[in-house]
Amino acid sequence: MDDQTHPLAVRALLVDAGTVTEIGPETVADFAGPGFVWLHVDGAGKRQEMDVPDYVPHMAANALVASETRPRCDAVDAGVLINLRGTAADTMQDSDGLVSIRVWVENHRVTSVSRHSMAALGKVEAAARSGRIVDGGDFVAALAHAISVELDPKVADLGDQLDDCEGMLDGGNIYELRRNIAWIRSQAIVLRRFVAPDRDALGQMAQLEFAWISKDDRLHLREAADRFARMAEELEAVRERAALLHEQLTDLRAEMIDQRSLGIAVTAFIFLPLTFVTGLLGMNVQGIPFADHPQAFWGVVAFCAVIGAAVLAWFSVRHWLSD
Repeated sequence: MDDQTHPLAVRALLVDAGTVTEIGPETVADFAGPGFVWLHVDGAGKRQEMDVPDYVPHMAANALVASETRPRCDAVDAGVLINLRGTAADTMQDSDGLVSIRVWVENHRVTSVSRHSMAALGKVEAAARSGRIVDGGDFVAALAHAISVELDPKVADLGDQLDDCEGMLDGGNIYELRRNIAWIRSQAIVLRRFVAPDRDALGQMAQLEFAWISKDDRLHLREAADRFARMAEELEAVRERAALLHEQLTDLRAEMIDQRSLGIAVTAFIFLPLTFVTGLLGMNVQGIPFADHPQAFWGVVAFCAVIGAAVLAWFSVRHWLSD
């Protein structure tokens, strides 16, 4: 889960004109340019103590180390606090595979905190090394783009798995299909829980009036927000389709039970008159017709066969067998 304890890793990077240099975390507080610095803390779990730098406002500092978070965006003084959710870099046991990153953004300084390594951070660092990130606005735009790109295939894969389940409705194992569909539906619900707030947080940041959020940054933020909106719509569609498939599986199971019950009822109805005849002739009393006749047994067998065939023919005429 997102609250597990991991070794605390602190990195500070100085980004200046495409050149990325690792610096000491203690120098971040006094940085004034040129370029910008990125201080990242990885592995800050519930039981992991962390000293938030003094330059971070109190409200933002509490949000950076909060035990429970959801995607949000708030302007505080001259900076922005933005929390996002993205895919984890490593496989996580008993988890939805999403990790949170809390970011305090200023013009020349970015401070980010996460409890687990996020897959998108490697792409953000690569963008910084290529010179595409020059300030805090560029950083958030690059982070939003990387998170959405990493998460998009995961959402699309749920839709593909549901397509496979739809194709297996006629000849597949109903019980296994029901388990798979339930898992897909639960994953869609969990992902949508964070994808939709990611969209809202990025949309809010794109509307903030800060000089270091350029026009291109706003376009990239809106583009990422649109991608998250599309993913939220697709997840909603997956959830509804999964619910519909679950209903179809329930109907198929009920139909199978009805068919088996009908088969049992038909069989019982065929043998009901035969049981009466054999019970009547099997009474241990005097006066049973043809009791001493040598062909009486075969006569009773033929009579029972005729009765069974007549009942079966009646079911066939009534279309009970075809139902």
